[in-house]
Amino acid sequence: MKKIWKLPSVRWMKRIKWPFVIITAAAFFSIIGFLIILFGGRFVVSEEDLALNTATTVETADGEVIERIYTENRTLVDINEIPEHVQEAFIAVEDGRFYEHSGVDFRSILRALYRDIIAMEKVEGGSTITQQLAKNLFLTNEKSWMRKTKEVMAAIHLERKYTKDEILELYLNTIYFGNGAYGVEEASKEYFNTSVKDITINQGALLAGLPKAPNSYSPFENPDNALERRNTVLARMEANNMIAAEEMVSLQGSTLGEEAREENNQTWSNSYVDAAIREAENKYHISRDELKRGGYQIIVEMDPGIQETAAAQMKNGEFAPGSQGEVEGAFTLMDQKTGGMAAIVGGRDFKHGDRNRALTKKQPGSVIKPLSVYGPALMDKKYIPYSLLEDEERSYGDYTPRNYDGEYDGYTSIYQAIVESKNAPAVWLLDQMGIDYSKKYLEELGLPTKDEGLSIALGGLSEGYTPLQLTQAYRSFVSEGKVTEGHTIQQIVDRNGEVIHKHEPSEKEVFNEETAWNMTQMLERTVESGTAQAGTFSKALAGKTGTQQHPNVDGENKDVWFVGYTPEYVGSLWMGYDEAGENHYLTGGSEYPTALMKSILSEVDEQKEMTASFNKPEGLERLPEPLTLPEINDAKGSVSFGGFRLVSGTIEWTPAEDDRVVYRIYEEKGEEKKLVGDVTGKGEYSVSGFSLLSSRTYVVVPYDPLTGHEGEPSNSVTIN
Repeated sequence: MKKIWKLPSVRWMKRIKWPFVIITAAAFFSIIGFLIILFGGRFVVSEEDLALNTATTVETADGEVIERIYTENRTLVDINEIPEHVQEAFIAVEDGRFYEHSGVDFRSILRALYRDIIAMEKVEGGSTITQQLAKNLFLTNEKSWMRKTKEVMAAIHLERKYTKDEILELYLNTIYFGNGAYGVEEASKEYFNTSVKDITINQGALLAGLPKAPNSYSPFENPDNALERRNTVLARMEANNMIAAEEMVSLQGSTLGEEAREENNQTWSNSYVDAAIREAENKYHISRDELKRGGYQIIVEMDPGIQETAAAQMKNGEFAPGSQGEVEGAFTLMDQKTGGMAAIVGGRDFKHGDRNRALTKKQPGSVIKPLSVYGPALMDKKYIPYSLLEDEERSYGDYTPRNYDGEYDGYTSIYQAIVESKNAPAVWLLDQMGIDYSKKYLEELGLPTKDEGLSIALGGLSEGYTPLQLTQAYRSFVSEGKVTEGHTIQQIVDRNGEVIHKHEPSEKEVFNEETAWNMTQMLERTVESGTAQAGTFSKALAGKTGTQQHPNVDGENKDVWFVGYTPEYVGSLWMGYDEAGENHYLTGGSEYPTALMKSILSEVDEQKEMTASFNKPEGLERLPEPLTLPEINDAKGSVSFGGFRLVSGTIEWTPAEDDRVVYRIYEEKGEEKKLVGDVTGKGEYSVSGFSLLSSRTYVVVPYDPLTGHEGEPSNSVTIN
């Protein structure tokens, strides 16, 4: 009999439909989940985060590290520079199967889970080194399945993209070891005061034990815990066949070998580093934040010996007295050949975060005169150092400049006006030349100003200039009239060792060589016998003082300066208050910055053996020193008989010590005077040609052959 098959009932079909759908869906989503875990790590891993925050170093050209700039104190080190025993110590204690798994060690996870269950608490982690790296770089410490899933995804992605050595290198450079040290290099310096390449096996084991609990296992704070933890790491190394049992026992009996990093609390370099950071921002467009994380090398022009000397002198030197506690100051010193800044001090005890006064604008007072008035004047063929200027109190509209001592000579030479820092002649000369003419030179010197008044001659400006700007401008006088950019940074190297920025030297001629040489001689005379005599310096020095009167306190000062140069260096020193109110004023003058500058230069001379004199440029002559015409009030006459002329007379007076003075003899006839002769350097003159019954009256007038200026007549002498 033929068997008849029947189709399953609809009811049975309905019964298997939903389980099939569920199983299929589960399989589908499992596959999707697996693929997400396998390939989704690229969405967790950030290439930007793989560029670890690394300290920037500020170094001299010979490699001396001055300071480090960072948010995380980390120095990247190549895996090849990390001893193998250090690598093994971390692998032994953190991930014994590091070279066997592909980012996630399921065997370790199962073992950790088993031990947790047996202990009824969390006693062992199952995260691999790769997982820890992923968590440290890309994730938070949140305890959730989602965070753990992302960690696995990231670890798998890292293992697919990078070699084991690259992952281990990243890991060892990433870890935090406590005491502000990130990465094995800084940790080695922090705990052993040496580079990681030089640490021993037991020291490496101590480092490997620290990241689990840096404070608890610190050899400085908890040496017993540190010893126990280090010995645990050594035991793990023995269990993984990295060291022999005998070596393990020997090493476990050794001391910790800790040695604290040498404390570096010095502040003498802070001003300079601050200036270098600003230069990197303004000139090379590298922000302060980028410097803190970018791992750059900033090679600077600093001379550490000079910088430290200057900072110490500025901290302990004698400052101008003032009305409100300690007066502040700023100092800069430039290598005149290169424009590189040898030293910058932004305050008498500058620390990072303070106002850098070397880069703060202040009214320059009389130090501006050679730049705004006399240098430009000497570029005009109408003027020479001995040209006469009016020296009298006069008004220019509402502006009436006055000499600081209230004394006026009627006329004075440019030379003498510079040496004595006279105000009235400077303003008169600027009025003669024109303000626009002066401002053109100021612009070329790097000293632009929007001011339009004659007070430009005396430094009474709305904004003023920084000590660094004035140093740059004065460099023109010692460098044949050329200016160059004062700079701190020689070059910047990125974390890959590539030079990305380099200072390109350039010069611009503002004054001709003769003007620069003549100005140097006049400013040298100012230091020797003029307003810049204060203090002592035995070598060649030219410079100018500056005093800015306080606008609200009669007879007191707001800013005092000295700016000057040697054949090797150009420098400026300012003293004053940060505040300019009526309660903040100086009761001392420019002799204080002048003396302190000379004191600093004297110490620099001990280090560098500076030059004793300025070299005269070929083809130029030295300026004769200016003459001081004497006052003659002891002239007397006498008569003698005999000789070819029966009657002759002699006029005598006391001559000046300077034998260059010419004495003109005038005969007085009523209101008129007649020149009868002259004599140079002597105090005697013979007259003749009159009879016994006649009398004649004479005066002696000193004459300056350099300026063509006559002095005051002597007392009248009558010869009978």
